[in-house]
Amino acid sequence: MRFVDDPEAAVLAAAKDMLRRGLVEGTAGNISARREDGNLVITPSSVDYAAMTLEDLVLVDPDGAVLHAADGRSPSTEMALHLACFAAFDDIGAVIHSHPVWATMFAVAHQPIPACLDEFAVYCGGDIRCADYAASGTPQVGANAVRALEGRAAALIANHGMVAVAPRPDKALHVTALVERTAQIVWGARALGGPVPLPDDVNAGFAGIYGYLRANPPR
Repeated sequence: MRFVDDPEAAVLAAAKDMLRRGLVEGTAGNISARREDGNLVITPSSVDYAAMTLEDLVLVDPDGAVLHAADGRSPSTEMALHLACFAAFDDIGAVIHSHPVWATMFAVAHQPIPACLDEFAVYCGGDIRCADYAASGTPQVGANAVRALEGRAAALIANHGMVAVAPRPDKALHVTALVERTAQIVWGARALGGPVPLPDDVNAGFAGIYGYLRANPPR
């Protein structure tokens, strides 16, 4: 089971950075990390990242039961998405759900983001798939996301945003930013006639590296 060292600090730092990078607005999106005891630290519902502190974070068990929440805080309304990802992938330590503009345009169009940049598959595993649609906040969002995440570090959530998984919150944030940047590049390339795909064997080789690094993450 993959867990995060000092998960509370890691979640808060990633939340602040996610806001700074413009990957969410206000209180949108959410971040979680797995502790050594198997429980999960997750950002609270309806608390602005700019003002968020360690005390605002919520502790839940793998089934979503709240173990600790200060001042009546409640876990993110998208907690079911995080629970589904942790239950499905024992090799991850963090989940980030965000609403980056360019990637979300692909999610609204239900179109994948192709792995057309050199080494993109090293970090993401290949094309970023779009999950089937499910109403926001329902368990089906998590179930659909898990299918789209198979062998990948990220997936688009139809008509909503994206989700990224990684060993630590900072790594999941790096994936989020990379997918967002690639979505913008692909959009621009389409205006120039369309992106030229990388050779299949190149992306397959890069995806193999991703698989190895996911199983053996550097500390």
